[in-house]
Amino acid sequence: MQTSDFDYFLPEELIARHPLPERSASRLLHVEHGTMHDRRFSDLPELTRPGDLLVFNDTRVIKARLIGRKESGGQVEALIERVLSEHEALAFIRASKSPRPGARLRFAEAFEAEVIERQDDLYRLAFDPARSVFDWLEAHGEVPLPPYMERAAEAEDDDRYQTVYAKNPGAVAAPTAGLHFDAALLDTLRACGVDSAFVTLHVGAGTFQPVRVESVREHRMHSEWYDVPTATVAAIESARARGGRVTAVGTTSLRALEAAAAHGELRPGSGETDLFIYPGYRFRVIDRLITNFHLPRSTLLMLVSAFAGAAPMLAAYRHAVAARYRFFSYGDAMLIERADPAGTPSP
Repeated sequence: MQTSDFDYFLPEELIARHPLPERSASRLLHVEHGTMHDRRFSDLPELTRPGDLLVFNDTRVIKARLIGRKESGGQVEALIERVLSEHEALAFIRASKSPRPGARLRFAEAFEAEVIERQDDLYRLAFDPARSVFDWLEAHGEVPLPPYMERAAEAEDDDRYQTVYAKNPGAVAAPTAGLHFDAALLDTLRACGVDSAFVTLHVGAGTFQPVRVESVREHRMHSEWYDVPTATVAAIESARARGGRVTAVGTTSLRALEAAAAHGELRPGSGETDLFIYPGYRFRVIDRLITNFHLPRSTLLMLVSAFAGAAPMLAAYRHAVAARYRFFSYGDAMLIERADPAGTPSP
């Protein structure tokens, strides 16, 4: 299985660089066992049944991009990958020359952080203890838009690059399938008898890292922290008992649930996951997936290909290009039915 097997042609103008005026105004491509239906995201209640369950990722995006200077005066940009404690974080750093341990970086002309050590591609930083890392980021950071948007964050992104149900801060990228839901749509789904449950997976900056190997099995995923609460496991068991379908809202929700079921049975708990899902994987938890369109040759395209089948998924992407769907974080969405309704994960 080669990375080039998951490639497709995308015209530049189909990349959505700004959100639509209304969250639920996006288009929705319903992929049902190889058949494609062009819908609107606001049609989602019509595509659900009473007793179905939607599982959302309630992570909250932090303002993880910091602009500053080194002691020498040279410019530096830090992208926080993970907050480690009240005063420490791991970050990617861009500078003309890599900073050494002990170097002090001044951000936004407001505070300093000291480089403690380098850990592979990341740097461990100790922030000014006068405030917590989260407080410094909220006051002086920028929303870390994906590189393909090719623009700086604007005022609208503070709200729109965040789900309406975001709760637990820690992500440096949005769980973008959730961006299509607004309060009115959530109310309509509840009125239709559709239940909701939540997991947390803090999306890391590694989600934007390209697959650099040609053999898919040689790729190593970045690690992300997740939590699957007891209430969510109970909600899934209840949905199963009444014949409802379990829908993951986003690949991050799916990965959290599959990680929590890695040993056979879905169990509550939290921890790190570097689960890499590609064709051949057998799913334990999820029946349906709501997701955005993903980059060519990406691990997320491999994941949805595992879920629906590689050939049907690539055909769906070709259809989406021809039908002029909007792509990536601020783009349109898909509702994908699972290709294998039963099975166990392959080794």
